Amino acid sequence: MSLTRHFSSSYPDTSLIEAGKFGKWRPRRAIFCALLAGLAAYPGFLGELTRGLMVDAYVQVSVFVAATLFVFYSAERLFRFDIGVLLKNSRSQLPLAALMGATPGCGGAVIVVAAYTSGNASFGAVVAALTATMGDAAFLLIATRPDAAAVVLPFAFFAGIVTGWVANRFLPLANLELNRGHCEVVPLIGSARKRDIAHLAIALPGLCFGILLLLQVELPGFLSSAVTVVGLAGAFLGLAIWALSPLTAMSNSDDAPVTRSAEETGFIGVWVISAFLLYEYLVAFSGLNLEYLFALAAPILPLAGVIVGFIPGCGPQVLVTALYINGMIPFAALIGNSISNDGDALFPAVALNPKAAVLATLYSAVPALIAGYGFYFFAPQFMN
Repeated sequence: MSLTRHFSSSYPDTSLIEAGKFGKWRPRRAIFCALLAGLAAYPGFLGELTRGLMVDAYVQVSVFVAATLFVFYSAERLFRFDIGVLLKNSRSQLPLAALMGATPGCGGAVIVVAAYTSGNASFGAVVAALTATMGDAAFLLIATRPDAAAVVLPFAFFAGIVTGWVANRFLPLANLELNRGHCEVVPLIGSARKRDIAHLAIALPGLCFGILLLLQVELPGFLSSAVTVVGLAGAFLGLAIWALSPLTAMSNSDDAPVTRSAEETGFIGVWVISAFLLYEYLVAFSGLNLEYLFALAAPILPLAGVIVGFIPGCGPQVLVTALYINGMIPFAALIGNSISNDGDALFPAVALNPKAAVLATLYSAVPALIAGYGFYFFAPQFMN
């Protein structure tokens, strides 16, 4: 099923994008990249801290994201089939929709919404997918806290199935007016570009270093220097890909797997770097006792996590996950956010069918609050 339908796009010159040519620098993205480059080049403690965090973000997270996306999209290309027809004919539509939502990233949830819009899936399937999805924040959690991910992702999956069943049983919404447009959801980039190949070439040694560090292998001096070089090269290449990207976040399903991996890893990497820097800068320069502040706000943190989950996009959700990883917020806030958030899937979902997407998001708040406060009151130290 093609997702390049029903969306009012803001990209004026799709022909250049389809030809695989470089896009123009986006001013805001270019300014952000220049700011990061300036911070990394700054002498003394600030520059050293920034460079170290960028290396950590790339080697500890981005390389695993790149590998996962490349394998997933390669398998998708190799075993191509029409997921809309599969959903329509499946007797296990809700579990399948929830599984697609629970898959790291946002593509699965968008495909389910597209299937609903074309009449191939029930409204409950949309609810199941959007409830189950954690978006791109799942990559960060899997890479840094696989023990927590092993709880959050299955929990969100089953919450999606139950909430989807309730929606189909008691909240039928089969006759929504569909929102039909004529432009593309995501521009088509076309054939793989040199920067995509370079991204993969840097990610391969980066992945090897990431695995060694994950296994806590002590590296000799020359390899530690190589980690720094690869980490900075990969981080800055990802920033350049993001700054030149014609995409908002998601890639087109018809693009090459290496292109999709480079584009989406670049986008996720920006938010991971931002989350790492924001936390460490606050710790290093603010003088605030963040643990004390979050401890005072503990009773409202699960609710705050759920509310942040309503914000479209993966950036805020990645930040919530980073706060949990650094011990600033409890597991209860993380799981509430994980169930309520739709990540980047909410943007194209709203474009494809706004009423269904918004209502499904609101319905997901119920299991999110139940799970968040359930863990807060009955298992306050779980996974903390």
